[in-house]
Amino acid sequence: MKINVIDLKGEKLEELNLSDKVFGIEPNKEIVKQYVRVYRSNQRQGTSSTKTRAEVSGGGKKPWAQKHTGRARSGSNRSPIWVHGGVAFGPKPKSWRLDLPKSANKLAMKSALSQKATEKKITILDKVNFKKPSTKEFVKGLEKIKIAGKILFVWKDKDENLVRSIRNIPRIVVAFSGSLSAYDVLDAKNIIFMKNAVLSVEEKLK
Repeated sequence: MKINVIDLKGEKLEELNLSDKVFGIEPNKEIVKQYVRVYRSNQRQGTSSTKTRAEVSGGGKKPWAQKHTGRARSGSNRSPIWVHGGVAFGPKPKSWRLDLPKSANKLAMKSALSQKATEKKITILDKVNFKKPSTKEFVKGLEKIKIAGKILFVWKDKDENLVRSIRNIPRIVVAFSGSLSAYDVLDAKNIIFMKNAVLSVEEKLK
């Protein structure tokens, strides 16, 4: 698969030949579906907790006599039917973690990248050299290369001036090539790769 490498002015600098085994496969929708389910489940903290009747304060003494009071029988004010009583069948801390084989994770990433490549939603930038941080200049660059919507910006080497130029733009999510996830790719409308980042991702997935 051939794709142009451009600068922030939108000018073509070179043509990059990317592996069809990474960016040109037939997306496996079932694997992607499984991956998203596992990923989202693993984001759950599982810290929801309620107190049972054994954990709430109170109890001990029987509220009133069993009979001859005209009221319903009651053995404890910690009962779930009492105000301030325990919660019946409430949530308790648990792990929502699910696992997916490494090969499936890899296939999900290839499928996500191939889908974006087919839709022509991948842009590759050569080095962006800002002498000082400038969000305005970066936004101008996005306008010149005609990229809108939610953007995933992927780099390999952190550039402090570039970080400060991007971080005030709410529609841009930044990720390192070494920790890029298929969910990040799927969640973005467009992807901007730095040239060394896309080569790093390609090498990792081959």
